[in-house]
Amino acid sequence: MVSRTIFCLSAFLVLSVLATSASSSEELSPYYYYHVCPQALPAIKRVVEAAVCKEKRMGASLLRLHFHDCFVNGCDASVLLDSSPTIDSEKFAIPNNNSLRGFEVVDQIKLEVDKVCGRPVVSCADILAVAARDSVVALGGPTWPVLLGRKDSTTASRDQANKDLPPPFLDLPALISNFKRQGLNERDLVALSGGHTIGPAQCFTFRDRIYNKTNIDHEFADQLKSSCPLKGGDSNLAPLDPTPVQFDVAYFDSLVKKRGLLPSDQALFNGGSTDGLVKAYSSNAKAFGADFARSMVKMGNIKILTGEQGQVRLNCRKPN
Repeated sequence: MVSRTIFCLSAFLVLSVLATSASSSEELSPYYYYHVCPQALPAIKRVVEAAVCKEKRMGASLLRLHFHDCFVNGCDASVLLDSSPTIDSEKFAIPNNNSLRGFEVVDQIKLEVDKVCGRPVVSCADILAVAARDSVVALGGPTWPVLLGRKDSTTASRDQANKDLPPPFLDLPALISNFKRQGLNERDLVALSGGHTIGPAQCFTFRDRIYNKTNIDHEFADQLKSSCPLKGGDSNLAPLDPTPVQFDVAYFDSLVKKRGLLPSDQALFNGGSTDGLVKAYSSNAKAFGADFARSMVKMGNIKILTGEQGQVRLNCRKPN
């Protein structure tokens, strides 16, 4: 188990994260709510910590919600919108359907934040960004200054979600291309994939790997076959790394040992250009934590809405 202190960012690193992200979005600020509602961020933290305490897996679920939001037309909370006559909900896209979870926790956060603020001033997009950070911290991972001030979209796109969200079977060139379309480089790809150090995956996402692939530790594959049969059990869960409720570097250590669960995980360490980063992170928790924090700030700035471009939803599940 990696000590929480290993992941703590120095004051210098926090400033450097802000500096590197400032050019991508001058309109966002970690202090956005300090004057209008200083109680907002503590309220989000309380609800997240309670949810993660009740169910450790929820930390991974909230982190994944932010990722799946940002990769589809930017970090605008479109992933939270329910279906309606005018909205083709992203919740039913192939990568999300019967997979994304944590929506009820987001609803709880929204209710609590609006209560302590006295009015709806915190966007659902910002809630997702802060909840992702607080989830990582609650499971022993790094902290980072979340840049705030995003507005919420009034639309969603299931088609775009199907196009932009990386499926679990992509090889390395496809992964690099997918992340590049979002303005993210190879270091971002490897660091953000490290989010798989927490949480599980469903059997159907790794069945082909454990039965048909050769770049896998045979003992590891045999262990998984008991819970993921050739037929049936599609929703059976297996941990993405050996310590699924602890944010650490076990994920990268597993890749080095050919024990990556998803094909897209092992693709990061399979003789390609990202092997060096995986190997470095597997033995250097501080380096991984620092790069993960930087990449989360960077991802959180993808195609944001600010000012009059969006709205602050009264209900995260539907536009005002």
